[in-house]
Amino acid sequence: MPTRILPAVGDADAVRSVTTLLSQLPDAEPVAPVVDSTQLIDTLARLAAESVDELPEVVIVHERIGPVPALELIREVALRFPAVGVILVTSDASPGLFQAAMDYGARGLVALPLSYEELASRVQAVAQWSTGVRRHLGAGGDVFTGVGGTVVTVSGAKGGVGATLTAIQLALAAQASGRSTALVDMDLQTGDVASYLDVQFRRSVVDLAAITDISPRVLADAVFRHDTGLALLLAPAEGERGEDVTDRAARQIVSALRSRYEVVVIDCGAQIGGAGAAAVEMADRALLVTTPDVVAVRGAKRAVRMWDRLQIRKAEETTVVVNRHSRGTEIQPPLIQKITGTAVAATAVPANFKELQSVVDAGRIHELENKSSVKQALWGLAAELGLVKAPEGAQKAGRFRGGDRGSVSLRRRREG
Repeated sequence: MPTRILPAVGDADAVRSVTTLLSQLPDAEPVAPVVDSTQLIDTLARLAAESVDELPEVVIVHERIGPVPALELIREVALRFPAVGVILVTSDASPGLFQAAMDYGARGLVALPLSYEELASRVQAVAQWSTGVRRHLGAGGDVFTGVGGTVVTVSGAKGGVGATLTAIQLALAAQASGRSTALVDMDLQTGDVASYLDVQFRRSVVDLAAITDISPRVLADAVFRHDTGLALLLAPAEGERGEDVTDRAARQIVSALRSRYEVVVIDCGAQIGGAGAAAVEMADRALLVTTPDVVAVRGAKRAVRMWDRLQIRKAEETTVVVNRHSRGTEIQPPLIQKITGTAVAATAVPANFKELQSVVDAGRIHELENKSSVKQALWGLAAELGLVKAPEGAQKAGRFRGGDRGSVSLRRRREG
């Protein structure tokens, strides 16, 4: 059986070199190369969704891949697609880097410039390992879920637009439908998830920041199990401790959660830092909540442009959720879509704060009544995003109706 090999190489010269050598390997079936980390994960996820058998046995990651650094990318592939063997191609073949690559989940390292003998030897060994793992665990069974859980980030165009309310209700909808769900408060300085859900818990996301290998037991110790069944990973009580959560720590935390829960909803707040940027970049769906007013829409446009400049996320890969919407508002969803260049969620959340006031004042958002138009719209949004299986016709009812819908350092990334 031929060995399927997927190269992830961003440099044009390196692509030619790698693909030429791969085509000469015996029993090798090179796949069309991918040029960045996002394309690699998307490709593997698409193949895994069809069948685990469709996944390549070997993935070759070049040291200059981006925007996610090579070692971080290797960790994500190893966590999400555990039967895929990863080989790192690098100009630094020092023992220190070799050990780091192994710690991050690589199965081999090949030094630049590439030699046929070394590449062939590594590919053969990693392919045999991958085949053995699949045979041992049962490649066609339930052990390999491939794509893992769905990660959704919720960010605010500005403060007070309803991002936290949206994140909480999306998570509650997913949990109520029978999917294991984690809700993460990544608004590290001003997170309010605990206040909205009437929770007091001494552990937070900061407790995972310094841990290099997050085991299921360590993750369980940091998570609070809410009465609704939600697994909560909260923001620190002391906002200054949020600086301890670096972009690298955030990537590891999100990957660990994705491997344990079917749905992971992350509240990133309105001011995105390194950790929030990493979460948005890794998310399957990135939501940006805005209200239909000039200030908030300008904030949404500003955020979208910043994400694009920093290579966090492209505008067309972002979904805007319009909150506090009403038919009489001058700024309607189609205009917001045109201004921001993003997709706009079909489900609009009606502006009806009276429904929310009592549960907000009590800090018990989870007790919002089922007949609430705001809750119905937000749970309809969850169905639209594929987080729940909504009743037939539920999404149509929320389409543009009603009111309230609702370190990665912040520097331009460089190759290298």
